[in-house]
Amino acid sequence: MSLSNLMGLLEQYTNPGTANTGNAEQDFEQVTQTASQSHLASGLAEAFRSNETPPFGQMLSTLFSNSDGQQRAGILNHLLGSIGPGAGSGLLANLLGGGSQVTAQQVQQVPPETVRQLAEQAEKNDPSIIDRASSFYAQHPTLVKTLGASSLALIMSRMSRAL
Repeated sequence: MSLSNLMGLLEQYTNPGTANTGNAEQDFEQVTQTASQSHLASGLAEAFRSNETPPFGQMLSTLFSNSDGQQRAGILNHLLGSIGPGAGSGLLANLLGGGSQVTAQQVQQVPPETVRQLAEQAEKNDPSIIDRASSFYAQHPTLVKTLGASSLALIMSRMSRAL
């Protein structure tokens, strides 16, 4: 897809409230084939911060639920890094067993609700976790589609403004 076609596609989403979200998943897939990961990360970060989408913790929990073991471990390690030493220990003490990094095997025991709580705590402690989580999930656009059509429309709306 050319840049002008990309811009035309994203233009439909300039105002997410009036956008036809019926094609949002297909349009998003086309956008991610052309747009850079940093552009996608920027749109995703704005969606995470928006009052028009569910809270960051809830969205991250959804992404976590749909991730594979490696992806789950990756985002959990980002969250734990933002919370700081010991702060997440109450939620993950048994899981880590004294280790500092969560593995793909360990993460299978972590429920999405725990991830939501960790994300909320991480956001309070270090608001830049939203940017790191956005960059992380921008590498996995298929997972981002699991956020639903209205979130995708908002992401593409934010991306359209950056072009």
